[in-house]
Amino acid sequence: MKKIKLYDKEFTVGKIVCVGRNYVAHAKELGNEVPEFPLIFLKPPSVLIRSGENIVHPEYSTDMHHEVELVLLIGKTLKNAGAQSAANSIAGYAVGLDMTLRDVQSELKKKGHPWTLAKVFDTSAAVSEFLPAGKYRITGSEKITLSVNGETRQNSVLKKMIFPPEKIVEYISKKMTLEEGDLIFTGTPEGVSKVNRGDKIEAEIENIGKLTNTVI
Repeated sequence: MKKIKLYDKEFTVGKIVCVGRNYVAHAKELGNEVPEFPLIFLKPPSVLIRSGENIVHPEYSTDMHHEVELVLLIGKTLKNAGAQSAANSIAGYAVGLDMTLRDVQSELKKKGHPWTLAKVFDTSAAVSEFLPAGKYRITGSEKITLSVNGETRQNSVLKKMIFPPEKIVEYISKKMTLEEGDLIFTGTPEGVSKVNRGDKIEAEIENIGKLTNTVI
């Protein structure tokens, strides 16, 4: 079981709910329509790693992409939440990586198949340490950045999200029950690109945290 510690409390990670295409520029760079509501997919907790651990590049892909994201930790069970309840349920924030096998995804989409296998493989989700939500209020002006071997690839600000954190939580809670320990990856800005074995990925969200992972 994967654990997250916040203050003196330990959370067992449940499901990982991910939001796709939550930045206009990212949707456009992949040739996708800008969504009218959050596009949701899931990852199991078994794929989760922490900053400093290695990302294992699967042998069956030749085109792995990085995606830096703001991650939310849900602190209590939530169903059909209103805006205030949704906001109050967020216990912490972290920097996350949603690693994607773009070639696998493209092939599955061409066939009209679900693209779960492009998103769900061991080490495909990474998170930094979590910052308690009570210690910091997100303004939207925070920079979200990612570099590969020291070269900046992604550089944006959180206010460019189509759906802000509270709206995402509210929406998801109306479709499925959110439970204590669930994580929500809120989507990535433009600039996603290929990484190779040996590459060092460094990601940061201003005032939230940093993470570093190496692809092997």
